[in-house]
Amino acid sequence: MLFLCIVCSCSNDNIEPFEPNPEPDNTGNPDPTPKPVIEVNAIPAQSQRNGDSNTGYEFLTSGDYMSSGIPYDAFLTGFGEDNENLLGRTGDNAVIPYDYTAVTAPNGVRVVGPNCMQCHAGRINGEFVIGLGSHDTDFTVDRSSDIALLNSAISFLYGGQTSDEWAAYDQFRKSIVAIGPKTITETKGVNPADKITQVLIAHRDKNTLEWSDETYLEISNEVIPTDVPAWWLLKKKNAMFYHGIGRGDFCKSFIGSSLLTLADKAKAEKLDEKMVDVLAYIYSLEPPTYPFAIDPNMAEEGKVIFENTCSSCHGNYGSSPTYHNYMVSLNSVGTDPELSNHYNLSSSINDYFMDWFNTGWFGTGSNPLEIVSEGGYIAPPLDGIWATAPYFHNASVPTLEDVLDSKNRPKYWSRSYDSSDYDQFRVGWNYKTESSKIDKNTYDTTLKGYGNEGHTFGDELTNMERMALLEYLKSL
Repeated sequence: MLFLCIVCSCSNDNIEPFEPNPEPDNTGNPDPTPKPVIEVNAIPAQSQRNGDSNTGYEFLTSGDYMSSGIPYDAFLTGFGEDNENLLGRTGDNAVIPYDYTAVTAPNGVRVVGPNCMQCHAGRINGEFVIGLGSHDTDFTVDRSSDIALLNSAISFLYGGQTSDEWAAYDQFRKSIVAIGPKTITETKGVNPADKITQVLIAHRDKNTLEWSDETYLEISNEVIPTDVPAWWLLKKKNAMFYHGIGRGDFCKSFIGSSLLTLADKAKAEKLDEKMVDVLAYIYSLEPPTYPFAIDPNMAEEGKVIFENTCSSCHGNYGSSPTYHNYMVSLNSVGTDPELSNHYNLSSSINDYFMDWFNTGWFGTGSNPLEIVSEGGYIAPPLDGIWATAPYFHNASVPTLEDVLDSKNRPKYWSRSYDSSDYDQFRVGWNYKTESSKIDKNTYDTTLKGYGNEGHTFGDELTNMERMALLEYLKSL
């Protein structure tokens, strides 16, 4: 694991935690204890392909990147019509929930499958926002538990497992059976995206991408959770995901979502042509504006504190924004290491994962995806940070005030999952501190991968400085 001790963007000083209003040193100590250096590594810029954002939106919301699913009529029979039409879609999709899409399967059957909005859209303060990571999805259940009932229904409706409808449904069925029992989280609201990918690639040849009912590698049931980062941040980033492992061609990475229903690499190559437009659409997204009042004088005070405390890692904002793309070492940031370690420490699944992506179809060709693990976590851009609670890479901290004051972070906490149940003062979700884990709505920070430690850089702030900093962060 290589880290460089690098300099601030405009100076030759080592990056150091900020000490607010330091008192002059009158002790005469000729060798005071130095402040610790923050170990960071600047991620190099990646060349990305260009596309059309309008075309990208259309494909993202109505395209066939999922090509297997529940037959359309069966879906409507089981779930009914949804007339909200939050995405403004037409035709069959006008009455499908926003996180599903009706497409035509390769054999001509109309089917409904999940789309990217399952994880990358949500509500904040009642407003529906595309690109906001879903903060309330429930992965605490085995999503394959109802598959037997669904199998029976589809077989009955369409005349058995020799029907075209069953053939169009079959790959979706196989994938749900595979991932269901191995992607169960301990708490509602966190995401098992990394584990879903691991399970799916264990069933697919790295070169042909074809599905095998038998796994190439045994996968455990352990799930290390992650939060879903906001899409509008990607335009600033040189690497994808909190652990920064997604390098090279971002468009190639998007095809990973299609592993749920993909037939083979021929389909992947067709999707590759479409993903340049999807990336253009994602790059066009802007964060939602803070909807409540902001004290301008206090925010201005907070800006000064931010520039002296946070900007060396998280960048500057305003008319001339900068962002450093720093990967911060685990030793420096101190947040729960399990997600990073999962890729940075050698193991059978990690070795398989790296080889599968880097030497197979995804990692070869003219626009390869690169999976690079250095250890640590990206210091992310903070645009729209007010809307992205809970915080840290594992969603372990409910408010920004708790991020800036580590000693007050709750060990066990629960929330309502109502998008309007928002704390304007602490900036994040209203929550209740619990004495133990009560149910799936309780976040338990004692569990492996769910820890809320680290990022103690705000602990030295006074309460007034912390309040001013929060006011400024609302404005980003």
